[in-house]
Amino acid sequence: MNIGIGHIVGIVAVLILIAAVGAWSGRKVSDASDFTTGGGRAGTAVVAGTIMGTLVSGQATVGTAQLAFSYGLAAWWFTLGSGIGCLILGLAYAVRMRATSSTTLVGAVVAEYGERIDFVASIFSAVGIFISVISQMISASALITTLFPMPALAAALIAGTIMAVYVIFGGVWGAGIGGVVKLVLLYASCIVGAGVVLMLAGGPAGVLGGVTTALAGTDLGALSGIAGAEDIPGRFLSLVARGPFKDLGSGLSLVLGVISTQSYASAIWAAKSDGAARKGALLSAALIPPIGIACILIGLFMRGVCVTADEAAALAAIGQAVPEGVFVIDSTAQVFPQFVIHFLPQLAGGIALGAFFIATVGGGSGLSLGVATVVVEDLLSHMVDRLRDPIFKLVVTRSLIVIVLVLAGAAALALPGSMINDFGFLSMGLRGAVIFIPFTFALFAPGKIRSGWALASVIMGPVAVIAGNLIGLPFDPLFLGVAVCLVIMLVGLYAGGRTPARTGAVRTRS
Repeated sequence: MNIGIGHIVGIVAVLILIAAVGAWSGRKVSDASDFTTGGGRAGTAVVAGTIMGTLVSGQATVGTAQLAFSYGLAAWWFTLGSGIGCLILGLAYAVRMRATSSTTLVGAVVAEYGERIDFVASIFSAVGIFISVISQMISASALITTLFPMPALAAALIAGTIMAVYVIFGGVWGAGIGGVVKLVLLYASCIVGAGVVLMLAGGPAGVLGGVTTALAGTDLGALSGIAGAEDIPGRFLSLVARGPFKDLGSGLSLVLGVISTQSYASAIWAAKSDGAARKGALLSAALIPPIGIACILIGLFMRGVCVTADEAAALAAIGQAVPEGVFVIDSTAQVFPQFVIHFLPQLAGGIALGAFFIATVGGGSGLSLGVATVVVEDLLSHMVDRLRDPIFKLVVTRSLIVIVLVLAGAAALALPGSMINDFGFLSMGLRGAVIFIPFTFALFAPGKIRSGWALASVIMGPVAVIAGNLIGLPFDPLFLGVAVCLVIMLVGLYAGGRTPARTGAVRTRS
């Protein structure tokens, strides 16, 4: 691996551009409302930028290429599920969300079902988002260590610092405007990367041919459980290569997670109008899935030209050498950055590396803002009277972002070799099990369910997800969690007995 002057120039140029955008966006922030919801002044582009600035992150790019290296098309579920989630968010939820008097998802649930639900829902929601912050930190650290050999601790410190700077000055404005700039760079990098792959491999058939040559009937393929060419399509061309329950569950977790995550809800509430909110979500739905296809092409191409250090060691243990013309990478988390360094021109590669680093940073920043918003608005605001002061609330929110990133960095150091997208799927699933069902009933069936049923749903949903993981269910525990939530709320709906919705739960916009 060689980092050239062109790489450094490209990376520095992107970082300077994003830093300038962040500093400029900070001028729009005067209090906590500007910081967390943009003061309700964001247009379609900023709404889409805020959503994609968090969703199109290390999980959607570095993580997708990593998973495609091992399972091909099944890696599309993160970006495909994200796109479907944004589509539903725009078509069914955006306008109803904006009709509430809340600025947080938990707040909307509490307004409908009472404060007893507040603490439990806030804690589970914040933990779910925090898990995703960890995956962003792993992605960013992997990218840094690929570019500049250094200890993992130093990489985590650098990643956390840049994440904090990215969002701490501009809040949702920094995440949104920076997201627009990042998206332009990211799309250009993905198009160039996919184009280079297709040119080098001779088209999609050539990409698959490289995988077949590397794995079919080889010792390397045997390490991955592939005996011959007949095993390649089922492993690399199937959306359910890891099993239908696991992969479909992963897709569902993304759909529900998008609707149930504060970071994306903040973008909806930041919009200057219902139309801007809806269009921003729909624009995100159209633009996110193609990025996954580009990253899958890169992951498949790299499967044919490189092996991991663990695979090289396993080959050596059976007396086999790494095939000629194949190079070694430290781990699957480095698939994408290693592709950029080896196969793109230096300046283009530097811009791409800068864009993907900012994608990772932006994802971690937006999610950390979501955690801080939930903690401040849904937990601390009820306990600390001084948080009524918008300036003090802004200081506390910014401080919590730093604390969240420090904790995520520590967790990333403890889990350095984890599959990035597995964290993303777990995070989205946990959020969906906590918030999605009660939030949906609060919006679409107000005044019809007693608060005790909603409280039981919020508690039992994530408990079912955690229990399902512990006992090793043959399907994604998300299905169990959502089913438990849904059954409880339907029983509550059937039981009836509610008075009309609480005052302030829903308001009509003029």
